[in-house]
Parts: sequence; structure tokens; C-alpha cells
Amino acid sequence: MQPINTALCSYGMSGHVFHAPFISVNPKFNLSGVFERTKNEAQKHYPSIKTFRSLDDMLADDNIELVVVNTPNVTHFDFSKKVINAGKHLVIEKPFTATVAEAEELIQLAKEKKVIMSVYHNRRYDSDFRTVQNVLNEGLLGDIVEAEFHYDRFDPVLSYKTHKETPTAAVGSLYDLGSHLIDQALQLFGLPKALSADLDSYRPNSKVGDYFDVKLFYPSHRVILKSSYYVREPLPGNILHGTKGSFIKTKADVQEKELQAGKKPNMPNWGTEPATEKGLLHTEKNGQIIKEHIPSLKGDYMAYYDGIYEAIKHNKPVPVTAEDGMLVIRVIEAALKSNSERKIVTL
Repeated sequence: MQPINTALCSYGMSGHVFHAPFISVNPKFNLSGVFERTKNEAQKHYPSIKTFRSLDDMLADDNIELVVVNTPNVTHFDFSKKVINAGKHLVIEKPFTATVAEAEELIQLAKEKKVIMSVYHNRRYDSDFRTVQNVLNEGLLGDIVEAEFHYDRFDPVLSYKTHKETPTAAVGSLYDLGSHLIDQALQLFGLPKALSADLDSYRPNSKVGDYFDVKLFYPSHRVILKSSYYVREPLPGNILHGTKGSFIKTKADVQEKELQAGKKPNMPNWGTEPATEKGLLHTEKNGQIIKEHIPSLKGDYMAYYDGIYEAIKHNKPVPVTAEDGMLVIRVIEAALKSNSERKIVTL
């Protein structure tokens, strides 16, 4: 097996927590390089990694086959365009781009250059989402009438990362947290017919959106996506009601917390939720009303990178396509329009 030589475009939280740990322990990859303008943070954790002081120098290295574009949202389009033109495969952190037009341009360019491009929607591999998906696939709730998904925090202080608080393209909680919820909703239910959105800012001196309430309209049901930075007591992250029953599940995936604590994804029982976080299923099964807690499936972000390897080396389907990433941006653009014009927007 020939590992894929991989480089990161930055080594902030995204590189340190979400990408380097998986690339470094997976024998299918070789963590080869990182772009750091002045520091050598990556080398402190990975001594053999090569540090580049410019993106152009990194892209000129013929040994590098795959590049992870994990820079601030506003740079995704420009960085990705350079990576594609250099003939490298690429993984782009969510959100894919700021606009659908940018996404379309990158998709066309990647086809012309014959490179593999994928958007890192890792929350598809969260334990709670995988459990919800399994409940729906098994038809345990009947036909869905309403679903509500939350990504809440209690974090009223502005981020020290100035790029997250500066009102530029692709900034704010709708792009940051909303892209996760939107992608999950699209995976479960497909593209809605229309939507309405209420967006706002509540933190003192905040210049970017930190609250959203988006309602997706489907022919047979509604899906509500919500996020606020003022939720000290967390609500269930997943609430689903169907013609047979309901399923309620906390947002309890442990992977991010374990990664921040320095744990590696090759440790035993990786991605296993505490037993206390089982989802509550109250439904009808075989003519009987049941109310029981069901165990969660394991979270597994490594499955994403395994899929990337298969796509590059064996021409298998990309785990998250660029087209999927573009649909998320299409929904975000519609939500921004709905909020601005205070009306329901058709998709």
C-alpha cells in the first residue's frame, strides 16, 4: 500500500484537532507538510513534517499529492483554486465556499484538471447523527412529520480569532455551525422546496451572526435548524416526530472533546458515547407501544479519510462530494435572502 503524501494549509485548531491526528495514524496517508508563515507548531507534534513558509512553495513540492485547505472561510476559494491549478487533490474544510458561483467555478476547474475534491463535512460521522440516520432508515418512526436539530453553545465572549468576528464573506454561525446542520438535513431528507430564516446577533459588540432559526419546507414535513450562543442548559440536539412515534437524542459525539484532550483516533473504543447518552425511542413496533433507550452507534471521522484514500487510489465515490458542499451553500444563500427580505424563499 502506497500512502498518500498529504499537506495542511494551516496548523490552527482545524489542523491540530481535526486533520493531523487522523492523517498521522492512518497508514494510508503520510503527513508530509504544513504551511506556517512564521511558526513551527506542527513540528512540535510531528517532528518529521516539512514546514513551508508560502503556499506556492508547498504546492511546488512534487511529493505532495493531497492538500487540506483548512484556512479561514473567506480564503477557501482562492486557496482551493491554487491547489487545483497545481494538480493536487484537495479536501476543503466546510463551508465549501462563500457563494454558489465560487463553488461552481471550483467544481468545473477540478474536472478540467482531473483532481479529486471533497468537502470536509465530518459531522456526518458523529455518533448522534449516525444513530438518527439509522432510526430513520429502519422506519421506526413511520413518516416524519417534524424534525428539529440544534447546535447550541453558551459562549457569549467574542472569539480571539479575529477572522471569525470580522464581517467578511462566509463568516458567522450560519456558515460555521449551520453548514453542519444543513448538510445533515440534506443527507436525511434531500433538498427542501423552500425555507424561511431568522438570523441575528446577540453577543455584546458582535458584528457577525451568532443566532439562526431556519425552517426547511418539504412536501410532507418540516425541518427546523437552530443555533444560539446563549444556551447554558443544552436542549436535545435531535428531536424527530413521525406518524408512529418520536426519537429524542442529545448531541453527544465525543470525538472533538477527545481530540482536544490529545487522544488519538486509533485508541480502543474511539467515538463511543457514554451509556447515559442513549436516545429515547417512543414509538409503535409490531402493534405494541414501546418506550426505550437505544444505544448509539460509534462516531468515526476516520471513515471520511478512508473514503478519501479509496477515491484517490481506487476511483471509488468521494465520501463528501463538492456538489454536496455546494448544495449547503445554496441553502445558506437562500437563508440569507429570506432573512434580508423577511419572506419564504423557494429553492
